[in-house]
Amino acid sequence: MMDINLTSKHVYGRLLLIASILLLTIVSRAQSPNAPNIIVFIVDDMGWLDTSVPFAGSVTANNKKYHTPNMERLAKEGMIFTDAYAAPVCTPSRVSLMTGMNVAHHHVTNWTHPLKNTVADAKNPPYDYADWNINGFSPIAGIEKTVHATALPQLLKAAGYFTIHVGKAHWGAQGTPGANPYNLGFIVNVAGHAAGHPQSYLSEDNYGNIPGSKVAAQAVPDLEEYYQTGTFLTEALTREALKSLEYPVAKKQPFFLHFAHYAVHTPLMADVRYFQKYLDRGLDSAEAKYASLIEGMDKSLGDVIDFIEQKGIKNNTVIFFLSDNGGLSLPPRGDKPLTHNAPLKAGKGSVYEGGIRIPFIVSYPKLVKKGQVSHTPIIIEDLFPTLLDITGMKNYKTIQKIDGRSLVPQLKEPSLADTSRILLWHYPNYWRPSNFPGTNYHSALRQHNWKLVYNQQTRNAELYDLSTDIGEQKDLSTIYPHKTKELVALLGKLLKAYNAPMPKDKVSGKPLPYPADAE
Repeated sequence: MMDINLTSKHVYGRLLLIASILLLTIVSRAQSPNAPNIIVFIVDDMGWLDTSVPFAGSVTANNKKYHTPNMERLAKEGMIFTDAYAAPVCTPSRVSLMTGMNVAHHHVTNWTHPLKNTVADAKNPPYDYADWNINGFSPIAGIEKTVHATALPQLLKAAGYFTIHVGKAHWGAQGTPGANPYNLGFIVNVAGHAAGHPQSYLSEDNYGNIPGSKVAAQAVPDLEEYYQTGTFLTEALTREALKSLEYPVAKKQPFFLHFAHYAVHTPLMADVRYFQKYLDRGLDSAEAKYASLIEGMDKSLGDVIDFIEQKGIKNNTVIFFLSDNGGLSLPPRGDKPLTHNAPLKAGKGSVYEGGIRIPFIVSYPKLVKKGQVSHTPIIIEDLFPTLLDITGMKNYKTIQKIDGRSLVPQLKEPSLADTSRILLWHYPNYWRPSNFPGTNYHSALRQHNWKLVYNQQTRNAELYDLSTDIGEQKDLSTIYPHKTKELVALLGKLLKAYNAPMPKDKVSGKPLPYPADAE
């Protein structure tokens, strides 16, 4: 961790850091005196309805489980997007956010293993592995099995922003440039590394850094001062995030805070501040742990909002709240599997709505009116052009072609809708042997209210009308065969244009055909 308020072991590096900060301060004052502060508050594995905010329009049974007053507060102060999406699993979403590219485009289709050149897919798949970018994202060219692209914080840093990463990174494998947030343009990094989940949320476990034992790849770095203090990981990260904001706020320098909580990813561990409360409500132990993780995250959000209010910068700060994929609906969750995201179908790992639809809230007093709702379908790569648009950056250059679209028009006028836009998901991977709905070798697309789900293995296509069937219970493919055929052809065209990876036949060694080509 590099924190300008703490003593560094690397004096020379600290001097370079300070010099760069001074330079950036000069640049920011010269180029963007009114540039907004940006906070991206991203939660891990949080489902669409794992909150007391009713994204479905009316209060559901799930909404009643959870207590998230600060999410409610943020929603009242800004705009909720009811139809917001991410990828089925974490790393693809995070790479899309950092690059503005669709998953089919950047080819980081599955979560990246902490170890370099290691396939994260489950073992013994029916097909040979797709040729996907198993080492993740790299801001440096020439790294094997990575996508090379310009990172969002690189652009913001060049424009004078003080860039901060806190929490989960998970953009690239150990030993590759993408594993280190500093390489992506962050000036400060707290606890970000190659791993996709914490070894432990508990300070009593030193967050996985156990003395005298081999340090696990998932051990959370940088938080030594909190060891054995009883400070839950979510709280420790929050304190560090607020510490890191003190410098740019004092210098009146615009900042970009990428605050990526490890919560609510497994291992499910009780946040003791809230755990008993949910046991008393009648939740089983597993679900009480999960709910306590949710409320601890919400408390963190409230602390961030309180901070910007106390500093008098709320009016010039935009906050984006989102999850990186749908909610987990398998063990170790309690209750019945595949029910946790109801009325949505399935959960994390699936291209059905439960695996990809996410909570999404935007607050920005200068631009967004209070209490707004947008039903426009959006996807996580939209954040890249949106954030740059909000800053006023127009002529930025990137290595990659951007797939996302700016949300600024919708933020100004939530009734605006583009009924022709296509949202695309691609998962040519073997997530786990238990093939629950929509996982393992699936693609999907959405156009307006039509949703196509395509099984790469069976070459079967399903068609749903989300305006009347958000739970994807009634397959309309035989009722509307022409529409189904049209969307299958469109899906194949898009995947082919991106040269999207496909699983390989074990006998021939050839990739499975793209949709429509199989006919």
